[in-house]
Amino acid sequence: MKIAFNQATTMKYSTLEKDLELCDKYGYDRIEIRLDQLKRYLTKNTIDDLRTFFQTHRIKPFAFNALEFINFRDPAGFRQIEEDLKFLCECGEIIDCQTIVVVPTFDIGDYSYRAIKEETVGVLHRLAERAQPYGAKLALEFCGYPNCSINTFAQAYEIVTEVNRDDVGLVLDCFHFYAMNSNLQDLAQADPNKIMVFHIDDCEDLPVGSLRDHHRLWPGEGVISLESILQTLKEIGYREMASIEVFRPEYWEWEIEAAIQTAKVTTEEVVGRVFQRV
Repeated sequence: MKIAFNQATTMKYSTLEKDLELCDKYGYDRIEIRLDQLKRYLTKNTIDDLRTFFQTHRIKPFAFNALEFINFRDPAGFRQIEEDLKFLCECGEIIDCQTIVVVPTFDIGDYSYRAIKEETVGVLHRLAERAQPYGAKLALEFCGYPNCSINTFAQAYEIVTEVNRDDVGLVLDCFHFYAMNSNLQDLAQADPNKIMVFHIDDCEDLPVGSLRDHHRLWPGEGVISLESILQTLKEIGYREMASIEVFRPEYWEWEIEAAIQTAKVTTEEVVGRVFQRV
């Protein structure tokens, strides 16, 4: 299994240039590039500069993260989503990065489970059609908070199954999986081809529905049974990558190199109990 770095782990003070330099130094295989960090990078550099970096270094791009709040948007909001999608697709063609994480909307009001499913299936079809000419694919990330419109693995999996496209799948994030008590048996019955991105992280010991991003921890330092999730992924045939994503403000205050090194060491320690590096 390959090890990737998600830029949310150092997002407060770092830059794409710095993350790339240090992730390459510490032997990461892949990086998930944040949309805001990419736009900031391009104020001083070109997309061809980024392509050249990847061509001349070990680390490669894995995904863009993220188009946020894609469902239940007003026309102006959805136009912005489409514009950002086009931007990422065009950049992705140049640097060979075809996966784009998409995040559902929070605080939508009293929509039924069925209405959320119908709305999101329609939105994913529309966005996937726009991404298709570029060879890009979309990975839907459920968020394990009570106020998120899609907050469990089962709900997200049902939606991407209904979409029924090879270019639409989902993100499995260990924190979000644990936070709203998603069922390991649902993962055991999943098609591994529907899992496009796997985020690894851990968290503090709090009740279902009360965990938030600032409760995340380095892998192996919290209460999530990461080995059970990894073993289940192995059993269903998923072996592609594990991307460390820790939105903990305390870690943002760390020296950037120390955070990136710690993320690598803790991730490899946990993943290595189940998977070999490739």
